[in-house]
Amino acid sequence: MRLVGKPAPDFTMPSTKNLETLSETVSLSDYRGKWLVLFFYPLDFTFVCPTEITAFNDRVQEFRDANCEILGVSVDSIYSHRAWIRTPREQGGLGPVNYPLASDITKEVSKAYEVLIEEEGIALRGLFIIDPDGIIRYQVVHDNNIGRNVDEVLRVLEALQAGGLCAANWKPGDALLNA
Repeated sequence: MRLVGKPAPDFTMPSTKNLETLSETVSLSDYRGKWLVLFFYPLDFTFVCPTEITAFNDRVQEFRDANCEILGVSVDSIYSHRAWIRTPREQGGLGPVNYPLASDITKEVSKAYEVLIEEEGIALRGLFIIDPDGIIRYQVVHDNNIGRNVDEVLRVLEALQAGGLCAANWKPGDALLNA
């Protein structure tokens, strides 16, 4: 189902915004006025997922420089997220993460974004770019065995922000197409 061009489904989820107390939630309205990269991953303490989360973490400032925040979501609890963050990278953990991970333990958000594999109770690798008005401008959902490319996500974000027609392989600094 296509979500591009539609208002992003609303959400409020427990998160790791305050890693000590785990008392802060994240809501779609928290990101109003900013771009948001919302990505779903299957599970904590797995194999491909930490490579994606740390890859986004390593580039988080580039997204922030583009007025964009990042939010990772899985169906794990916030306690599992915290344990994974507190585990060093060399021991299979994430280490510090400079953006929140949210817990969709009820699976309602995964279902609303149409990435829930109901028979397995986990999410597909779905990524959504939501504009400052709360409209989904980009979505990609693919097999859980394949990690996402942060360079491509950043390129698409910048193309969306360019506000014009972007040819194949467009990159920041390239001219927009004239219609």
